[in-house]
Amino acid sequence: MNKFVFELSGYTMKTFSGFSKARIKIFGKENIPDGSIIFTANHFTRIETIFLPYHIHNLTHKKVFSLATAELFDIPMLKGLIDNLGGVSTKAPHRDELILKTLLSQDAHWIIFPEGMMVKNKKLVKQDQFRLTEEGEAKRPRTGAAIHALRCEFFRERLRRLKTMGEPEFERLVKLFEIRDIDPVLSKETAIVPVNITYYPANPRENILSRMARIVMKEPSKRVMDELMTEGNMLFSDVDITLRFGEPIRMKGYLSNPYYESMLTVKRKIRFDEDISSKQISRELSGQIMEQYMTSVYAMTCINYDHILSCILKHFPYRRDGIEIYEFKCKVYAAIAFLTSGKICFLSDNLALNQIHLLTDDRFNRFKDFFALAEKTGVIQIKDNKIFKDQKKFITPSDFHTIRIDNPILVMANEVEPLKAVEEALKKMAQKTRMEIISLVKDHLLAKIEAEFSEDYRKYYTKGVSKDKDIGSPIFLKQEQEAPGILLIHGYMAAPEEMKAFAQYLHQNGFTVYAPRLKGHGTSPQDLAGTKFEQWIESVEEAFVILRHSCEKLIVGGFSTGAGLALDLCTRVDAMAAVFAVAPPMKLQDLGSYFVSTVNSWNTMIKKIHLPSMTKEFIENSPENPHINYFQNPIAGIHQLEKLMESLEPKLKTIQKPALVVQSRKDPVVNPRGTLKLFEDLGSETKECYIFDYSRHGILIGEGVSRVYNAIENFIRQWV
Repeated sequence: MNKFVFELSGYTMKTFSGFSKARIKIFGKENIPDGSIIFTANHFTRIETIFLPYHIHNLTHKKVFSLATAELFDIPMLKGLIDNLGGVSTKAPHRDELILKTLLSQDAHWIIFPEGMMVKNKKLVKQDQFRLTEEGEAKRPRTGAAIHALRCEFFRERLRRLKTMGEPEFERLVKLFEIRDIDPVLSKETAIVPVNITYYPANPRENILSRMARIVMKEPSKRVMDELMTEGNMLFSDVDITLRFGEPIRMKGYLSNPYYESMLTVKRKIRFDEDISSKQISRELSGQIMEQYMTSVYAMTCINYDHILSCILKHFPYRRDGIEIYEFKCKVYAAIAFLTSGKICFLSDNLALNQIHLLTDDRFNRFKDFFALAEKTGVIQIKDNKIFKDQKKFITPSDFHTIRIDNPILVMANEVEPLKAVEEALKKMAQKTRMEIISLVKDHLLAKIEAEFSEDYRKYYTKGVSKDKDIGSPIFLKQEQEAPGILLIHGYMAAPEEMKAFAQYLHQNGFTVYAPRLKGHGTSPQDLAGTKFEQWIESVEEAFVILRHSCEKLIVGGFSTGAGLALDLCTRVDAMAAVFAVAPPMKLQDLGSYFVSTVNSWNTMIKKIHLPSMTKEFIENSPENPHINYFQNPIAGIHQLEKLMESLEPKLKTIQKPALVVQSRKDPVVNPRGTLKLFEDLGSETKECYIFDYSRHGILIGEGVSRVYNAIENFIRQWV
């Protein structure tokens, strides 16, 4: 191949990738050794023949050839690009000779797709063996990569020994293989590097290619549309493409067979590929090697939401009266929690984040998108908040060439089958009873919250600054019998201790109460300074789910920042009877707060130019409750509080639940005018506002609190 043409094609590919919205994520590049390498990769789309050589070239800085199906070279538009990017037809007459010469000399690496075809259905396992089924015919994966790698390493070792022996056959082989510099050839070795390619989301969608096909071709076939919708989606949609390189399988150890050993040192000319005994040994060894690289390729599948949701749906016991959507969501959440707690598979980056949104508002549309696709393809119907699945869709085979648009949910589930431990875990989770899964999720969240607080307290504890750990510990006061649940959310720079007296009052009056710790609180100001308001929201959501799994009826409320978070939750979640907000910080009294954004931007700029001494990260705080609150207020924290309230303000009109707003007329922190404006903006048909005449912000602690407690309790009792 002309090197200039190869580089030019790579530049073209780089330019083209600028138009693509796909995000390429590469892992395991440290596993690529120096030497002669065959990369074995799974094969789902045609575009892998183009983009995989490009990215491997960028990593290794060597030419990369790839075996491509002969039919691609029948398409004029593709032939030139594939030729110049190193594509070699599987039917090329001198294919094997080219592979051996370029591998041995290390002029190029090779990519071989061991399935020998695009595995559109991702059905790879049958009777605990790798078997690929195309149009009813079951085939074993190809052993070609193993045979080529064995052949390359055999001749390398033979050259090494013949040179030591000083035999003429050495010179003949050097000339035959067109080796210009023998030293690098003899000093390296041959390896197979498994590669896994995982797409998320992998569902086919209309795109520019499929729309053009409908215009140019009057009636494009379903197979054509399957390929254009699938592969166009990979190129032009926000798809994560994860490339993962596995540990190399080195060939040198496979040459220890006694017959190979005798062939390595024989002085005469030999025909390695035609010797009957050699063929038999190669066939046996290549089968073993094939199993090894196939296992490695599919063990590296990057498990994502599509895999988990499709498997939970597949294994969810059939119910004539339908599957409750929230129960399904709980099983998905619990499955992700289980997978992230161990190391039985590789996981999408997204799964490492807090997944509580799956049980509240699905704000990243994980379920919404999955359900839409499953409904569109007839796998499910959703009626009255229940899922009715067509179990036949997971049993009846679809047409191989159109399955990606006919039944993408089954394709997603099939991809998990080679990971036996993962599929077994998902199957067990799907088959748990509703009571078991509700209890499991609740226990997991309680344990998670306790572990995270212990770790945060250990990490950020500062002598003379941090309070006792009990101050920041969540408060959970349960009734022995079924009782309404009250979620109490503390304020900014405070801790659950702030809500303790009110929590005890409500508990004594027959309620189950949970007062969570907001992330960044109950530890130190340094912890709060590095916390985003979205993490406070997640703390509230986790507490809400715990209470939801403990009580049938719920009321959500909070003080100050906690009041804002309670209202925010009410804009996104419907499973509460009412909401109350005490001193919500819509407008602050302290004029200094208006300069927070400027100071925060100044700090960010100063840090970028490495002048930390010029930053002002904290301001002094004189708290009303010094045994609870921080004495330093992080500028970044105030900025996050403002962002929370700014995001809440336009959503207030969406709140439809009964609402109570409580405010002190002489509050030194929160401006009552802002609270009244918030009250007016609430969309609730039933809403009440109580104004008390206290000269402090914290009206849930201290003198005269019984009046406030009674007012809130009376409101609560109207709705539970």
